[in-house]
Amino acid sequence: MAGGWARDGAVSEQIEASISDELARLKARKTPVGNSLTHCAECEEPIPEKRRAAIPGVKLCIDCQQERDGAHKTRGGINRRGSKDSQLK
Repeated sequence: MAGGWARDGAVSEQIEASISDELARLKARKTPVGNSLTHCAECEEPIPEKRRAAIPGVKLCIDCQQERDGAHKTRGGINRRGSKDSQLK
């Protein structure tokens, strides 16, 4: 199949590279280490035993962790859509 200037399989390689990059980013995230707290560090609610066993070193209850995760959802990146704003810069 003709792909213009790209060689055969270039699209598949790019998809696989993107997936590998994202997996590496997820693996590089800091995970809690050490003893888990029995009560949340923010709201003082008890942390369930199953959560403490599943995530060693956990410091927050599920609700507080979800609030914290939601606050950091936005992240900068490459504008792959090629909007007019990105073309003007």
